[in-house]
Amino acid sequence: MDERPDDPDETPMQRALRLKKAALDARRKGPAAGKVQRGSAAMKAGASKPWLKK
Repeated sequence: MDERPDDPDETPMQRALRLKKAALDARRKGPAAGKVQRGSAAMKAGASKPWLKK
């Protein structure tokens, strides 16, 4: 995942934060990046609770 060698002046906390940011950036490259797309939903907003309709 991380190609850079460890920096001798880098603290363990800095290394952990750098690795965490790299992992998050790698995960965010999807098409929606974790966002819900309402336009592609097949059901209307209240269709899942028909008992709430009058």
